[in-house]
Amino acid sequence: ASAHMDVAFRQAGKVTHLFVATLEKVQCYTLSVKEYPRLELDTHGCALRCSALTDPSQDSQFIVAGNDCVYLYQPDERGPCFAFEGHKLLAHWHRGYLLLLTRDTKSPNKADFGSRETSPTEKQMLTIYDLDNKFIAYSSSFDDIVDVLAEWGSFYVLTRDGKMFVLQEKDTQTKLEMLFKKNLFVMAINLAKSQHLDNDGLSEIFRQYGDHLYIKGDHDGAIQQYIRTIGKLEPSYVIRKFLDAQRIHNLTAYLQALHRQSLANADHTTLLLNCYTKLKDSSKLEEFIKSSESEVHFDVEIAIKVLRQAGYHTHAVFLAERHMHHEWYLKIQIEDLKNYQEALRYIGRLPFEQAESNMKCYGKTLMHHVPDGTTLLLKGLCTDYNSSQDSSDHESLHKAAVQKASSEEFIPVFANNPRELRAFLEHMIEVDRKSPQGVYDTLLELRLQDWAHEQDPEKKTALQEAALSLLKHDSTVFHKALVLCQMHNFKEGVLYLYEKGNLYQQIMHYHMQNEEYGKVVETCKRHGDKEVCLWEQALGYFARKEEDCKAYISEVLQHIDQNNLMPPLLVVQTLAHNSTATLSVIRDYLINKLQRESLQIEEDERKIRQYREETAHLRAEIQELRTSAKIFQKTKCSMCNSPLELPSVHFLCGHSFHQHCFESYAESEAECPTCTPENRKVMDMLRAQDQKRDLHDHFTRQLRCSNDGFSVVADYFGRGVFNKLTLITDPPGKAAAGSLDADLQRDLLVHTKRNA
Repeated sequence: ASAHMDVAFRQAGKVTHLFVATLEKVQCYTLSVKEYPRLELDTHGCALRCSALTDPSQDSQFIVAGNDCVYLYQPDERGPCFAFEGHKLLAHWHRGYLLLLTRDTKSPNKADFGSRETSPTEKQMLTIYDLDNKFIAYSSSFDDIVDVLAEWGSFYVLTRDGKMFVLQEKDTQTKLEMLFKKNLFVMAINLAKSQHLDNDGLSEIFRQYGDHLYIKGDHDGAIQQYIRTIGKLEPSYVIRKFLDAQRIHNLTAYLQALHRQSLANADHTTLLLNCYTKLKDSSKLEEFIKSSESEVHFDVEIAIKVLRQAGYHTHAVFLAERHMHHEWYLKIQIEDLKNYQEALRYIGRLPFEQAESNMKCYGKTLMHHVPDGTTLLLKGLCTDYNSSQDSSDHESLHKAAVQKASSEEFIPVFANNPRELRAFLEHMIEVDRKSPQGVYDTLLELRLQDWAHEQDPEKKTALQEAALSLLKHDSTVFHKALVLCQMHNFKEGVLYLYEKGNLYQQIMHYHMQNEEYGKVVETCKRHGDKEVCLWEQALGYFARKEEDCKAYISEVLQHIDQNNLMPPLLVVQTLAHNSTATLSVIRDYLINKLQRESLQIEEDERKIRQYREETAHLRAEIQELRTSAKIFQKTKCSMCNSPLELPSVHFLCGHSFHQHCFESYAESEAECPTCTPENRKVMDMLRAQDQKRDLHDHFTRQLRCSNDGFSVVADYFGRGVFNKLTLITDPPGKAAAGSLDADLQRDLLVHTKRNA
């Protein structure tokens, strides 16, 4: 072993190394292995006390301070070296700092460090290096240093004259401020990183560094520093600087970085795209918008708007299609590029809901420029829509099969395309017989228009049949169809609808307006049994005509006479208005009427004589009951038809009963069980007549609605409505006779009912 030797132990896990430095060489021993193997790391060493061992942050390297360089060693090799010249007197390591004590080069050559023969005026340089950040942390000259100690975070310097100096490390902020004053921003950044300064602190350093470079005019360097502040520094701070300086390419770089970190808002996207367009940098623009979806860091809709405003329609369309902004894609294709065929193809690939909404929005425009394709797409959309994107998916096919739009909602799309509208509506009716009412109404209007303008008789007949087939469908709205037929003077349709709606009087009036006399009579024959007033209206119509309508009048009178629809006096008064109708027209009618009236009078007189005879007979019978005794000669019971036995019960009506039969079947002791049902019917009729005597409103309403008011009045006379009911009370002495009269009256009623 040499007398001048420096040693240092290095512990790394379970492995222990011993570094040995002499003037001639540097060696390393592995103490954790038997026999302590030795490895010679270098052939030159250092003076005594000129070596040190770094802390674990520097991987515990062995430092050897030679006169030319300072070497760092690992257990198996030599590491980096630093060219620190000068005759080294002392080396020390503490908290990342390398302390070197060297002889001042201006001083004369003296004895070695620590020798007692040194001169009191010898100057020595004490230098502290920060190897990580590569700067000199401290440098100063001292007079004859005896030793330097590192403890409690400070260096203690002991000189031979008995003085001790303390070197204290400044805090990080003070260090940074000193570096800022010297504009050593790179060194400040490295220092902040080594001191593990937080992101806010680093961002502030980058900002100051960027401001410094911006002031110097190094805009490229400044923008790189500003980019490192993204996320901490407000972007508007940087954007204002480069807008003022008109450094668009630098601003573009900053905005790109802002988008890459997904911190850009809509304004930033707008500004970046405007920068691209001003620079006319199509390659950068395409790279920006064609980035993969995972790399998209901007608002796509804003980008589409800016590109469209700048005239980059192709790029805007690409962006809209890629990110499925269907509305923007179609708006640009239709309004800007006028590419209607491509827009129609794109709608055909959309899902059902989006295809439906976009066709409602752009259907009219597409119909104007691409009528056939648009009609075909609408047919599919309203019947069996299947987008081209879903053609390979069975489930999507099934789902699309049950989804269809309302065909009625797309009728306005065909406003200026009647040919396509007709084809569309006919297809809808053919596919779905239960199409909405508006489909049938619109198609009816189209067919009536064609019918009205058609000159070819054969085609006109075919169109007439087609229109009538629509009218016969249940989905056609009656009132709308009637208005359309009347507008186009479609006679067959009007008459069909009148008949369908049971509007028989309208049918009559229609023929009257067109002076179709035969149709008037035919209408009365077809519908006169449903509305008898048609014959009266027909008679009045012919009566007002000045033409010779005797044949029609005679035919109408014949039906009126057969069905007794009008009184003769009213018929005569009606025909009195016609100057051409003579008495010969109604002669046969009046003769037949008078003959039937005469026959009716004779029949009535015969019934009167019959009723008088029956009344006289009844009165005689009543008189007999009052004055003569009634002999009961019945030998059998009227109930059980067995021979009568006492006790028995006899009634004036001539019925006799066993007492036990009478008690079993009689409901009242005062009434004959056999005559009771008929008597009750008569009494019910009397009560009903009494109740109806005061029904004046009912009588008035029936009289107003009836065609034969005389019959109504006669019927109410028969019911006794107009008779004044008088109650006659008998004196007390004649109570028995009054009771007898009441019984006789009741029997008379029963007898009258039987005869009736």
